[in-house]
Amino acid sequence: MGAVKVLLVLLFIGASVYGQQDEIIYEDERTFSDADAGAKDLDTAGAVAPVAGVEEAVEPDVPNGDLPVEMIESPEAPSLTVRSGAYQLSDDGLAPDNVAPDTVNALSFNTDGQNEKQLLNPGTTIDTNTEYAHIDGRVLPATFYQNNGQPYVITNQRLNQIRGNFMYWFYDQGGDENIGDYQRDIHSSNPQVHKNFNFQLPFFGFRFNYTRVSVHGYLQFSDPPDHYTYPLSFPMRDWPDVNDPSFIGIFFSKCRIGNIRPTDPDQRRPGVYFRMDRDLQTRTDQLGVEMRERITWDIREGVIGADSFFPKHAVTVTWKNMSFAGGIDNSLFRTNTFQMVLATDEVFTYAIFNYLEILWSSHTEAGGDTTGGEGGVPAYIGFNAGNGTQSYEYKPYSQASVLRDLTGRGMANGFPGRHIFRIDEKILMGTCNKDIDGANLPLMFAPESGNMLGGTIVNITGPCFRATDRVSCRFDTETVVGLVVDQNRAICVQPRFWHNGYARFEIAINNEPYKWKGKFFVETPATASEKIFFADNSVHERYPPEIRITWDRYNLTANFNSMLRISLWGYKETTIRPQLEYIDILEDGVSNTGQYIINPQTYRMRDNILHHDMQFGFIQINLTTPESYGGITVSPVLWSRPIPLGWYFAPQWERLHGQRWSQSLCNNWLRTDRFLKNFAAQVPVCPCTLEHALLDKGRFMPDPDCDKDSNPTCRFHWGAVHCVRSGSPSAEGSGQQCCYDKNNYLMLSYDQMWGSKPQRSHDFGFTPYNEANKVPSLSHWFHDMIPFYQCCLWQEEQAVGCETFRFERRPSQDCVAYQSPGVAGIFGDPHIITFDDLQYTFNGKGEYVLVRVDHPQLRLDVQGRFEQVPRNIHGPVNATQLTSIAAASNNSVPIEVRLRPTHAQWRYRLDVFADNKRVYFDRPSLRVQYFPGVTIYQPTYILNQSEIVIMFSSGAGVEVIENRGFMSARVYLPWTYVNQTRGLFGNWSFNILDDFTTPDGNIVNVDLNNFESAHRDFGQKWQLTDREQQNIGVALFVREFGRTAAYYNDNDFLPNFIREPSRFLPANRSEDVREAERICQESYQCQYDYGMTLNRDMAEFTKNYYASIVNIKETNARRVLSCGILETPRFGRKSNFFFIPGTRVSFECNQDFILIGDKRRICEDDARWNLPDYGYTECLRQQEYSSRTLILTGGVIVGIFLPLILLILLLWFWCCFKPRSEGKEGFNFENIPRSKSASRLNLRSASMGNLTDTMKSSRSQDSDVKPKLPDTPTEEEPITRAAVTRAAPAPPVDPQDGTGSSGLGYTDSNKSDSGKSDKSVPRKRRAYDKTYRTNEPLPGAPDVDFPEKLWDLSEEDLLSLTSPSDSESNKDSTLTRPAKDIEYINKPRQTGRHALPTSDSGYSTAKDGSEDPYANKYDGQYSPIPSAYSPTYSEIYSPPTSPTSDISPRNTYKTGLPEVPKSAPHDSIKTFTLPPQRGRSIETLIDPPSESAPGMYDPKADVGKQEYSSRTLGATWGIISAVMLPIVIVLICIGWRILKRRKAEEKEDEYIGIKTMTKGLLMWKLKIRHFDKTETPDSLPGPSTSTAEPETEAQVTHQPAFKWSQRTYLPNIFRNVEYEFGKVKICQVEADTLLTPFDIFCAATNFDDLVHYIVSESVRYAHQNGRNLLSNPKK
Repeated sequence: MGAVKVLLVLLFIGASVYGQQDEIIYEDERTFSDADAGAKDLDTAGAVAPVAGVEEAVEPDVPNGDLPVEMIESPEAPSLTVRSGAYQLSDDGLAPDNVAPDTVNALSFNTDGQNEKQLLNPGTTIDTNTEYAHIDGRVLPATFYQNNGQPYVITNQRLNQIRGNFMYWFYDQGGDENIGDYQRDIHSSNPQVHKNFNFQLPFFGFRFNYTRVSVHGYLQFSDPPDHYTYPLSFPMRDWPDVNDPSFIGIFFSKCRIGNIRPTDPDQRRPGVYFRMDRDLQTRTDQLGVEMRERITWDIREGVIGADSFFPKHAVTVTWKNMSFAGGIDNSLFRTNTFQMVLATDEVFTYAIFNYLEILWSSHTEAGGDTTGGEGGVPAYIGFNAGNGTQSYEYKPYSQASVLRDLTGRGMANGFPGRHIFRIDEKILMGTCNKDIDGANLPLMFAPESGNMLGGTIVNITGPCFRATDRVSCRFDTETVVGLVVDQNRAICVQPRFWHNGYARFEIAINNEPYKWKGKFFVETPATASEKIFFADNSVHERYPPEIRITWDRYNLTANFNSMLRISLWGYKETTIRPQLEYIDILEDGVSNTGQYIINPQTYRMRDNILHHDMQFGFIQINLTTPESYGGITVSPVLWSRPIPLGWYFAPQWERLHGQRWSQSLCNNWLRTDRFLKNFAAQVPVCPCTLEHALLDKGRFMPDPDCDKDSNPTCRFHWGAVHCVRSGSPSAEGSGQQCCYDKNNYLMLSYDQMWGSKPQRSHDFGFTPYNEANKVPSLSHWFHDMIPFYQCCLWQEEQAVGCETFRFERRPSQDCVAYQSPGVAGIFGDPHIITFDDLQYTFNGKGEYVLVRVDHPQLRLDVQGRFEQVPRNIHGPVNATQLTSIAAASNNSVPIEVRLRPTHAQWRYRLDVFADNKRVYFDRPSLRVQYFPGVTIYQPTYILNQSEIVIMFSSGAGVEVIENRGFMSARVYLPWTYVNQTRGLFGNWSFNILDDFTTPDGNIVNVDLNNFESAHRDFGQKWQLTDREQQNIGVALFVREFGRTAAYYNDNDFLPNFIREPSRFLPANRSEDVREAERICQESYQCQYDYGMTLNRDMAEFTKNYYASIVNIKETNARRVLSCGILETPRFGRKSNFFFIPGTRVSFECNQDFILIGDKRRICEDDARWNLPDYGYTECLRQQEYSSRTLILTGGVIVGIFLPLILLILLLWFWCCFKPRSEGKEGFNFENIPRSKSASRLNLRSASMGNLTDTMKSSRSQDSDVKPKLPDTPTEEEPITRAAVTRAAPAPPVDPQDGTGSSGLGYTDSNKSDSGKSDKSVPRKRRAYDKTYRTNEPLPGAPDVDFPEKLWDLSEEDLLSLTSPSDSESNKDSTLTRPAKDIEYINKPRQTGRHALPTSDSGYSTAKDGSEDPYANKYDGQYSPIPSAYSPTYSEIYSPPTSPTSDISPRNTYKTGLPEVPKSAPHDSIKTFTLPPQRGRSIETLIDPPSESAPGMYDPKADVGKQEYSSRTLGATWGIISAVMLPIVIVLICIGWRILKRRKAEEKEDEYIGIKTMTKGLLMWKLKIRHFDKTETPDSLPGPSTSTAEPETEAQVTHQPAFKWSQRTYLPNIFRNVEYEFGKVKICQVEADTLLTPFDIFCAATNFDDLVHYIVSESVRYAHQNGRNLLSNPKK
């Protein structure tokens, strides 16, 4: 009977131990790790786990209505099962293929059989002679066992067998001491042992190469506190005063080694087992290979996101039969058994917790009873990072009564009691948790980001699922249906987004609320992880022969026999909503080989009539036959980056638009873009140099398309070394791009098509995102990138479309108006440099305001946390350092950048919190993360998160840098923040005196050499709290573990206030003083830090940070002068693209083009291009140049000859046609009187002022009466510049003549018809050079016949026109005889308006004492000018000079009259020559006419050269007048219109301030009243009669008095007065001087009316009052 019972028990145990084995299909029978060759990155969404179908979001354009989604069906994965194997097998038998249905129910996830693993074989593992006996037994196998010298190869069947066991191997026999893995040194008196890993184990941000194995159920990495208080709470709040241990607690409770009963299934010794399996990736022994493969697939299938994990090292720790401390002896049989498996590749670390048996929960010290270990505080289960950083408690099991449920929860790999965590950086739960409840439960999902276009498979862990559950996944506002994979995992298909950044991701099961929550990061299509790769640039060409694409085939499926579909999608914006549509299937049924060649010729005859307007799009790859799960089709999806579609649509566009289809597309875009609003004024101005661009952290960030550190190819900016773009979109969603060449200067689109271009749509998009022109990446490609292809890349650079794109639609903005930002920083101990360059030290302990701006549009808060510096060898250090920065602006989310502990910096140096959530930048797609109102990025050259840049939409930027555990922060502000900042960084006002402004607005005086005054009077007043304070704000820091502002603020902390180490260090530490001076030299900040901390790294980085911020300030203060844009001529090129002063740019034209305008331009020192001398540079074709020249020539000809023709026609009409039509005689050349200007008589008249033939016609020959000419010229017609000639006035005529004429044949201008003088009636004077008919009767003259007159002079009265000759033939000739009545005496001559005195006039005196103008004072002198007449300036006689003499102004009259010509007779003949004038010949003077001159001149007989020259000159001036007259009329009209417009805009009253220079500096106001020019006001207000100065400004203003009606000017005396217009001094009147008209004119230059009256009237009367108008060049 007993044998039967034993047999039944064995059969039952066999059924319970051997669970259902799952068949895994492999391509080969090699080691299973071979399948890892194509392991994927963490950011991939494929092959994460076996999955089932999900509901798709159907797109109407997808064929068959199926939406391709990213999903992997793993053929190796087992079906839904629950494992039941507990220990390694005791023999070599394999589990049977068929299992009773009541053993496992896979569909219902029945866990009723979880206790079957407790019913094990009571005996120990039995050694057998099978192949796996040495592995599955109790003896530790040798690591050198290699299957008879061959590498061990694991089979699928063996892998299924070992994975069917719950517990990992642990051995109590074998090894050097035949104890296997058993740790006999761990017992009650020695509860822990030290173990060296000899590898790096990442844990909770730290990295350790050792551990301490404790009997109390944890692995420890640092010292624990002296005692614990229950319940346990980590991290320790009193750290560093109290140790805060770092540990992994699988069952953190005081334990002791228990006992086993003889009937227990496992008879291995109770206690702690520890084994390390190192270098698993290279081991070939059986234990190493099986351990590697088992861990690999248990973690890959058990934890989402671990699909590429491949372990290098593993640690297995088993606590077997552990009892609780403090119990009675019988309690030793009440034991718990649990196991921890740690696996790492030295980057990622996973922990597997296997809870086999739990019979007690707490020890007696925690309140548990002594018999059963119940009650009190149960064990702590979780993780603590240590050093007061962070912890993770596994709720709801830790320290709770439900702790016993750990054996039935978890369900990792289908095993109840198995729980898996990822523990390297932060603790991520890899298994479900069904016992927790709440409104915001943590959701673990992978991947954590996906392409905005959708289709990413998101694996979810958190809630426990059943096969019948309905899972709802909500991404922001869109909900999709999820699919249950197993009890521990479900999947959701990411829908399409129209925005980037973080989106809410929430899960609901059945009808429950959405309580499992997380944040999913949406990547833009242009920055998402690239899944489809192009081998070359052929996809960017118009007609490429082929396009090669590749992809990672593991991203789709592990089944390489699956067929794929390659399709084409396009994007357009023709409505308010964005349109992403399916276009065509490129290929169907493609093998998953990872590569494919697209032949564009295949699609040449396609006609996508509905998609002709799609010019860019994407390539999509998905499964041809998606798997269906529960009616839901699931397929993985791969998207390419945005690509142009010219290679596909080119034949169709060619059929629509012709061969120049790119030009047509460009023209269509130009017409459309011109209707859109101009955006260039909204984007920031580009810096001139790359140096400035890299230092403008608040406005510009690296452009991922052209980054010198990560992507130097610069596909769209050839020749550029680096590009930056604006970090945030403008107020209208636009952006700026600035590219720099190898010389680090800005590249302009005016110079080349690769230059910088502003962007209508920013790559980040703009709220509300789901509208046209606001979609991230897609709108940017639609409005900015594709036009560049159409107009430039697919055309020539000098095509009309490309130049329109470059010069009009997307022109570069020059850097002339760029202003570098202001910079302030903090570093070291800490030391502060304000925006105004004030340097001081503040060692407060707590949280403080660095910068605060309370302006509505510019609101900004930057806060810093200062914590005490660690101890040095001499004890505590009374100094602090910067450990955290928090910042927010306007409506942005708060951002905190926190320094990580030194030992936690192995991977990340800084922690970044955005919206109270930790964010990481370790993947390329996460380098730049956009949040509302703020952009955060890590520079591409940084891999350890040691530099973070925060960019706000207002242009403010915060840069946080870490080096060796020391943190520095710099704030960059644009000039809009001037006079707006407060806080420890001071008021940015360019004045250091107001930097110490307290929150209440007071400015305190601080002694910079005494840190105590800055600490108490200024710094401490900016301390923050957790409540809002006026003018200070509220703390923005993330609160963890109950640490509020009060935890960090310590107002009792007294730092060291002494500056020099030699003063605060004791005398016995002089070596430290010398070391500080040696390391730091002149830097007091560095010396202070070294003297306080004795940390050389801190001192050196303080010095480095100080030098960095000083250099940044100097660089930003260095102004770059720019001459701005100098356009490259079309069809031409420039010698260089520089724009700084001193640049010389030469222009050249292409072949067959002609350059017109300046060939060279120079950037001058005043940052302006020199003005072109010959016009702006152009390159013209030969035909265009000829046409332009012909048009210009024709225009000139028409402009000259057309007026001339009109003039001729007009003359013909008036002179010929009209007289004849009236019956009069028309114009006849024979009737033209002889021109006096061409006669020799006129030559004499012009030279000597004597008219010959007209003098005899109006007076008798014997008259001695010589009437006088008027004293002054007539006032009606003032003499102007145009009247100035060399001709002298005619001699006066005898007044006794009854003709009533005055002068030579003129009517007396001062006499009326009655013969009396009437000067009140103005009369016009007759011109001297006119010709009058003498045969007509004069008015009022007697009707008598006049005697005949000679028409010309006789030869005897002429002077010789040539030099006299001594020849006999010419001796008696009158042509060579000089005048006898002229004597040359070098005497003073008249040079002004008045006549010369009697002694100097050159005239003789008559008998009555009067001066006779015709009497000769000197012998031989002829004087035709009457002395009583004072000629005007134009009538002054000017002595001639010899043609050979120097006629320059300095030599003309230096020695009086010229010498007599040497050829003249010295006894009686004296001659002189006229000075040469431009356009006139030099003539010899002639004698006065003689009455007996024989003969008359006949005009018909001789037409001389002089008359011909005169007529030619007249005709020339006629043509010139005909051309210039219209121009003058047009200019007068334009000037009149401008003057009229200006006068209409002027106000009626204007004030001129007169600033006095007296002691009181009182102001006099001069009010100018404007009068219409037709008015003549009687007077202007006169000055005050009081001589005292005015006492107030309210007194009556003073002005000079003018009496316009009386034409008088009354000057006034102004003492110490200056006239000012604004701040420009116009005139300065000295004391005790009269105010001259020039002073008034100078003071009134801005007032047209005052100028009109004063200048035209008062200047003339100033002469009458004895005042001369001085023309002072300085004035």
